[in-house]
Amino acid sequence: MDEKQIAKNVKKIRQSKNMSLEQLAKLAGLTKGYVSKIEHSQKAPPFSTLTKIAIALDTDVNLLMTENSEVPEDLNLCIVRSNERKEVVSRGTLYGYHYVALAYKKIGKNMEPYIIEPAFEEKAVFSHEGEEFMYVLEGAHEFVYGNKKYILREGDSIYFDSIIPHSGRSIGRKRARVLGIMYSYKRQ
Repeated sequence: MDEKQIAKNVKKIRQSKNMSLEQLAKLAGLTKGYVSKIEHSQKAPPFSTLTKIAIALDTDVNLLMTENSEVPEDLNLCIVRSNERKEVVSRGTLYGYHYVALAYKKIGKNMEPYIIEPAFEEKAVFSHEGEEFMYVLEGAHEFVYGNKKYILREGDSIYFDSIIPHSGRSIGRKRARVLGIMYSYKRQ
């Protein structure tokens, strides 16, 4: 990684958030002069300083260390074209789900929109902080929430607190396709 690129990324992200050098410095616990020096430097600051800057910018520290072409033009906006979707290797795929992230490019998001195609056999029970919304695009989906089962068909939706143990599976002749949105509480 070109260290000059890190400095460019800090400046680009700060400016995209309409934040002044002084505002960033105050939020990061640094001096305005030091932040200016970082942005004009040929060398990256220590990782601990980058972490402070990332927190102040409300972004991931990894974004500060990416190549310029990977830093979105507008950090407040995320467009993923249909040919850019990515299958995500996560808990879901290990349990027979086909899981596609729809906004993987957005940094610092609280929501994770995805499309899943659940397997026919229920293989895992999930429980995590946050909330989820699911909308059945195709097929039929058996949703288990706590000790109750619900059958959701094309056009049906469900919104739930995801700390309650939950799972689901496709039912019928073909796999269901479900649009899901997972909301995680922002960590402080």
